[in-house]
Amino acid sequence: MQNSSFGSKGACASALEDAVPHPECPVERQCGACQHISVAYADQLAAKDAQVAKLFAEVADPSALLPILGMEDPYYYRNKVASPYAPGRKLPASGGKGKADSSKGGRGKGGKNGKGAAPRREILCGMYAAGTHRIVSTDACLLENQQAKRIIRVIRDLMPRYGITPYDEDRGTGFLRHAIVRVGHTSEEVLVTLVTNGREFPASRNFCRDLVKRCPGVTTVVQNVNERQTNVILGQREQTLYGPGFILDKLCGLSFRISSQSFYQVNAVQTEVLYRRAIELAGFSGNESAIDAYCGTGTIGLVAAKHGAAQVTGVDSVASAVRDARENARHNGVENARFVVGDAGDFMRAQAADGCSVDVLLMDPPRAGASEEFLHAAVALAPKRIVYISCNPTTQVRDLAFLCDRGFTVKVVQPVDMFPHTDHIETIALIVAPENRNLPSSF
Repeated sequence: MQNSSFGSKGACASALEDAVPHPECPVERQCGACQHISVAYADQLAAKDAQVAKLFAEVADPSALLPILGMEDPYYYRNKVASPYAPGRKLPASGGKGKADSSKGGRGKGGKNGKGAAPRREILCGMYAAGTHRIVSTDACLLENQQAKRIIRVIRDLMPRYGITPYDEDRGTGFLRHAIVRVGHTSEEVLVTLVTNGREFPASRNFCRDLVKRCPGVTTVVQNVNERQTNVILGQREQTLYGPGFILDKLCGLSFRISSQSFYQVNAVQTEVLYRRAIELAGFSGNESAIDAYCGTGTIGLVAAKHGAAQVTGVDSVASAVRDARENARHNGVENARFVVGDAGDFMRAQAADGCSVDVLLMDPPRAGASEEFLHAAVALAPKRIVYISCNPTTQVRDLAFLCDRGFTVKVVQPVDMFPHTDHIETIALIVAPENRNLPSSF
């Protein structure tokens, strides 16, 4: 295997035994989002290694299992922070002082908050407690980016000044439903998305000016309109209120454009670890062709094209994602990657029917895993190597069993701790075609 030009990072459990402090979360019981926040990080990694070994016992030899790649500093890693806004308890009457004037800001349907309105209420923000719609204040969250959390709080504090009412999901009234803050890991650019229950936002210019004054790191603000009574956060319509409407960030030496609806991993540090290891396992030497199935905005495919693949074809059924992938390729000057709108399984079947071969199949399906039709198409195309990235090892094991039954062999299973202190485990599997079973164990 060719040595990667960007080396491998990550930390195993033994290296972290004494390196990671163990702060306490003040809202652990009320929130419930981090199932293992009170467990020493080295113990968390050891437990995840044991879980992976048990899961993959039927499809991989124990020698194929590698130690999980953890974080050197497993705190404040979430670069995307989302918070609902909701009315809380009634506040004491203040003789008219501090009452919001609806003429200054957005109202939302049924959301008047001016003179003669009902008594003011506190504005709640934070995170929903696990399995509920009860908001827990998470100002001291140990996982979320601290700059993003501060912006969430500043938005809350500015709302009364501009007559912006929080959304009441039971009544469907109020104006501001959510704020989503994305912070660029390397660029430190900040995108704020305000999800509103209505399009009219008369005070938007002054609100944005005040927000940027208090939080100078904010580089763009987008209004997303969602007037449906639904648990889905984002709506379809949006407009840019301030800045360019997107931020740029770097990943594995490439620059990516991130908008309000772009998929982008929330833990950039571990995403780089994940992608580096996937590219290493792909074994690119400069001559291989690759298909990037479920390519999304092209992140892993573009990294492959930049670091050893001769030609990459990305396939995704979402046209907007493919447009973003093409733009990302153009923006980075990557000429050996192309992106196609379509079903990846259909694309592979057509390639096989035309007698086309491919050296490496990169696949990163959703939590449900790959469909049987997709797996049949992969077998028909018969790539020399498959690098399967999964956010759900259970469905990945099911898919690997299908491939093993058809002559493929699991050579490597590499766990990555993408979300420390939670149950989540990401895994990369290297699967080789029958004629490549004797690949060296260095893969």
